[in-house]
Formats: sequence, structure tokens, C-alpha cells
Amino acid sequence: MAYFSNHSQSRFLANSANTTSQTTATATTQSAATAPPPNVARPRVPSSKHFSTFVSTATGEEKAQGKDKATGNGTFNGTALVHPLRNTWVFWFRQHRAPGNKITNYEEGIKKISAFSSVESFWSLWTHVHPPSSLLPTTDYLLFHTGVRRPVWEDPLNLSGGKWIIRLRKGVADRLWEDLVLAVIGDQFDGVVDPADAAADSNADGVPAGDWPEICGCTISVRQNEDIISLWNRHDSNAKSKEKIKETIRRVLNLPPSTVMEYKSNNDSMQDKSSFRVNPADRTPLS
Repeated sequence: MAYFSNHSQSRFLANSANTTSQTTATATTQSAATAPPPNVARPRVPSSKHFSTFVSTATGEEKAQGKDKATGNGTFNGTALVHPLRNTWVFWFRQHRAPGNKITNYEEGIKKISAFSSVESFWSLWTHVHPPSSLLPTTDYLLFHTGVRRPVWEDPLNLSGGKWIIRLRKGVADRLWEDLVLAVIGDQFDGVVDPADAAADSNADGVPAGDWPEICGCTISVRQNEDIISLWNRHDSNAKSKEKIKETIRRVLNLPPSTVMEYKSNNDSMQDKSSFRVNPADRTPLS
């Protein structure tokens, strides 16, 4: 089984207690003279390369000048602007089982956390979600747009699709998972399927009405010896689209060429009742 490390460190990974104590003490000493007043809010620096949520501040004079027009500080007539996403996305959570216990009904364990439809509501949720490195095996995070009623193989929008799978050694999933989520909700996968192909099944039985993207969602599965991220798409039969998705994953996650990716259709998953068991012949490098 192949693993890779794309990042030597993740911003989520916890340092040892000693390192944390030393760093905190040093930072406190160095910043004491320049620390801001107690109630001064410091803007969060965006961590994403896909889109920015930074809102600049303006002086009182600048605000007065921009009172009757939209300005670069994210307000319009004194009201905060909201940056809508193209789709509404739903975040789900599933803790499979404790070691040694078995849950036979997969869907019963899936719990909805929250939905979001703007950049601001996403960050409000994301800052309260534990990173994968802090989760116990075996746990899943699932992110799907609202056209997918339940994040399972049998959902009408998932039924004819599949997923790209990347297996990670422990300790490197946090940043990759964040980058994948931001790429999905930030429309980085636009253009992976031709419009004519996308419209071909628009009237299929059970498929909800709407202009749904080719990408249905993404998941991360925390396991005892590995973490697995996967990206779900609608059309397993569209080889050209699947290839574009693979190349886009490589670009947005900045993966090395030697990274091994696996593709598995949801039909195959239903047949063998496994999301990640893949024939070795289907494991292809990104080169």
C-alpha cells in the first residue's frame, strides 16, 4: 500500500508540550512591548490559496466617504457584505465504531453537522471543526452539496458516479483535507465536464432538479494506520472528465508526480460493500 507526504508539517499538528511551552514563553517575552490593547481585534489571515476572506479596515474618514457606495472594506451602506458560494454545502460526521464493535447499518451512523452557503458561514463553521489529526479511528467527515440528500453510494446524484481515492500516512492529512474542501466549495473543479455531458442525465429518475456540479463532494476517513481522502463525482462513465478531475486534484493539492491515486465506481462499492477496497490494477500514479 502506497503512502506519501506532501507537507512536512501541518498547521494543525500539535507540537509537544515542551515545545509549546517554550514557544509560548518566547513569544510572550518578544511581543510584550508591542502587544495590542486588550480589546483590539486582530484580523485572521486567510489560510486558503483558493479564495480570501480578508476584510480590510477603514478609518472613520474613509467610511464617511464611502457611506453611499460599496467600498473595499466589505460593507455596503454600513451593512456587511456576504460572499455567496455557488452551491449550498452540507457537512456530515460519522464515527463508525469503537475497535472491536461493528455497526451493520452505515447510514444510521451519519449525522448532519451544519449547512453553509457563503464564505463567511463556511469559516464560522470551519473554525469550530476539529482537524482530522484530532479524531479517533474510525471516523469520517463528509462534505456534499445539497443536491445529494444523503452522502451514500445509493443517492441519485452519486449512483452513477464514483470517487478518486488518496491514501495518506498518518500525520499529513490536515492541510490536504482543508485544501481539498476549499477547492471543492471554491469551484476549482469547474470545467472538468463538458456542458453537453452534464445535461445528458438532467432528467434521470430520482435526480433532483437543478444545475448540479460534476463534483458531488469529498470525504476524509480517519483509520488506525492511515487517513484516506476521496473526491466524489457524478459520472463514472466519462473517462475524459475523470482524467480532468485527477489532474485538478494534483494541481490544487500540489501533489508530487509519484502520488498514487485510485478510482472506484459507486456501483463497484455497492457490489463489494467497500468504499476503499480497490483492485491493484486500478491504482495509477499521477504521472
